[in-house]
Amino acid sequence: MSRAKPAPSPGADATAILDALAVPVLVVGEGDCPLYVNAAAEQFLSSSAAYLRRHSLEEFLPEDSPLMGAIEQVRRGGRTVTAYGVELGSHRLPTRPVDIQAAPFGESGDVLLTIQERTIALAMDRRLSNRAAARTVSGLAAVLAHEIKNPLAGIKGAAQLLGKTVGEADEPLAALITEEADRITGLVERMERFGEVKPYARTGVNIHAVLERVKQIGAASFASEIEFLEDYDPSLPPVLGHHDELVQLFLNLTKNAADAMDGWIGGKITFGTSFQSGMKLSVPGSMTGAGLPIEVTVTDNGPGIPEDLLPIIFDPFVTSKRKGQGLGLALVAKIVGEHGGVVECSSASGCTRFRVMLPLAVEGANENNNKDLSDGG
Repeated sequence: MSRAKPAPSPGADATAILDALAVPVLVVGEGDCPLYVNAAAEQFLSSSAAYLRRHSLEEFLPEDSPLMGAIEQVRRGGRTVTAYGVELGSHRLPTRPVDIQAAPFGESGDVLLTIQERTIALAMDRRLSNRAAARTVSGLAAVLAHEIKNPLAGIKGAAQLLGKTVGEADEPLAALITEEADRITGLVERMERFGEVKPYARTGVNIHAVLERVKQIGAASFASEIEFLEDYDPSLPPVLGHHDELVQLFLNLTKNAADAMDGWIGGKITFGTSFQSGMKLSVPGSMTGAGLPIEVTVTDNGPGIPEDLLPIIFDPFVTSKRKGQGLGLALVAKIVGEHGGVVECSSASGCTRFRVMLPLAVEGANENNNKDLSDGG
């Protein structure tokens, strides 16, 4: 389809800036043909700029698409239109949640479009939800420790005394009371871990050394029948964190993967690391925020997590295991929050991946950021 007028030609500097943006930007002209698309828009629409300029957007999106609706509203009303959290897709494009902003561009009815994928926004929402879940568990831990542990000690002591006086037929019942009191005490002690709020001294940590320690522990105990694989970026710089807490974090993720593959033939767990620039989220106690370029993944080839559990997988007491207590991933959320990071989970049959984004260690970060850990995430 030919266009009635030449495409806008921004200067070289402006074009370079637009192409550097990770957000798709388009200028749509007569016949809904793109007059300009940046590099991100080419990637989003899976077509080159030259191809897009020769075709209407209606060839890529259905007529009732929210994007086409936004363009029509701008042309009718002459003002900016914004749509949040809409589904955008077609037979040619995968369906994705996006935010759309459409605005008048020039005086000839052209429309400037920006499309923001919701991936990062959803990650931020999940991060806040995970922090809230961790804080909820912290409060529960304090109550449990105070209200339950002391009575449990009394119950156990009484059961032990009864065991010495009852007849032989009742001894198993006394032993059962003692064992159950020990089990509940162990659960409460694990819950107490969530109540710990202290400023860990964070330093530069070699994340590969952390993963190697986790692998050694897993291979020698709970994951002895599972094959460990590595997909590392060997040039990765140190992360800003606390070594022992990071070991606990990835040990919990590895244990979770191993438990999910209990009885699964050919179980594999893959540790991956990479550097992802451009990820930046707010950190408690920091006015400027912090980049999270260090990505660490723990992937298993097990049966996957039920779809209905994925949105709440980091909440306390949520588990799909028969004997699970639902505390391991809640602790993961707490530790990640304390490090100012993000944890995400995606799952399908044969591939469950936990993705942890962590800050980079920089000179002076230990002094400036210790306070970030003191509020529990």
